[in-house]
Amino acid sequence: MARSKRIYDAFLAEHFSHNRQMAFVSGPRQVGKTTTCRGHADFYVNWDNEDDRERLLAGSAALVETLGLNRLSAGNPAVLFDELHKYPRWKQFLKGFFDVYGDRVRVIVTGSSRLEVYRRGGDSLMGRYFPYRMHPFSVAESLSKALPDPEQIVRAPRKPKAANYEALWTHGGYPEPYLKRDSRFSRRWQSLRLEQLVREDIRDLTQIQQIDQLQILVKLLSGRSAHQLIYGNLAKEVRVTVDTIRRWVEVLQSLHLGFLVRPWFKNVSRSLRKEPKWFLRDWASIEDPGDKAETFVACHLLKAVDGWNDLGLGKFELGYLRDKEKREVDFLVARDGKPWFLVEVKQRDEEIGRALEYFQRQLDAPHAFQVVLDSEYVGADCFAEGRRPLVVPAKTFLSQLL
Repeated sequence: MARSKRIYDAFLAEHFSHNRQMAFVSGPRQVGKTTTCRGHADFYVNWDNEDDRERLLAGSAALVETLGLNRLSAGNPAVLFDELHKYPRWKQFLKGFFDVYGDRVRVIVTGSSRLEVYRRGGDSLMGRYFPYRMHPFSVAESLSKALPDPEQIVRAPRKPKAANYEALWTHGGYPEPYLKRDSRFSRRWQSLRLEQLVREDIRDLTQIQQIDQLQILVKLLSGRSAHQLIYGNLAKEVRVTVDTIRRWVEVLQSLHLGFLVRPWFKNVSRSLRKEPKWFLRDWASIEDPGDKAETFVACHLLKAVDGWNDLGLGKFELGYLRDKEKREVDFLVARDGKPWFLVEVKQRDEEIGRALEYFQRQLDAPHAFQVVLDSEYVGADCFAEGRRPLVVPAKTFLSQLL
């Protein structure tokens, strides 16, 4: 069976057509990193493979012989290093390998959270890589695998196929359950993925010893997607300190169980003192319809913001709005430091919320959308009108993202 093409195929093709730097592809377990990247590689080197591991430990010379980099070639081959972050000296290895052979080989590196914390300590790889964050399938990706136009990054609206949209909502966007579309398989897949994250990834990649208590936290967080995290309350329920909860949440975020969306302020330091909202990476298992709807949209927005940033289309941020009077809007996307559009998520069509109108006026945001999950597709550009809130179908709005 041929692999399903991803928009990240276009990311990698564009990267190597314009850049000599390495491509670092990170993302959640089973999001399709290895499958996609192997389609762009002439050689595959996996740290988990004993023979490959011996070559890596033997140094660059052994690898160069295997890759044929010391022989005349018509073009530069591409090599994929998979799970290399498990090698304690992976940064030093890559730095030395790239500095010597970077003009003769294209390098792709895939892995989990460790690739997103490479700036902390050790040898710097600055200037030698561009990072790409891979996300599950989305509404827009089900319609197009092409990169956005740099001059008009939001896409023209397109109607998603009913079967694809329903599969995304029911089974989530991770490739296997999304493409298989079997409820029994999806339930088993979700359960196994969660177990692997807690029992394998955390033990392999962290120093955490209290696995049983951490499992309690994972269970609590699995039921609180789209809610503010009150660290003190979680600490009491898990029976650890607040600092431990903060540290564990950061670990679970780095392992892609979920992500945090913080209150947006022009003064960034203020946002760090307010409670963030927590969202699961996989919305499929969320039972509450309202929480599922907000998480569904949150994951689409994060994918768009990460993708636009990774492609160098500007500086984009995802946040939410809440003031002392408890007026709240679910999401704000800022572009180059200025509010670009606001999003309030609703399961069903209803009057535009006053908070959405209020914050659009206060922030002078060009666009404000009340995104409705149960509304039918409308073939009109959400971003064509501005300066007043609009009720828009989720199928239309999400088709214009990434």
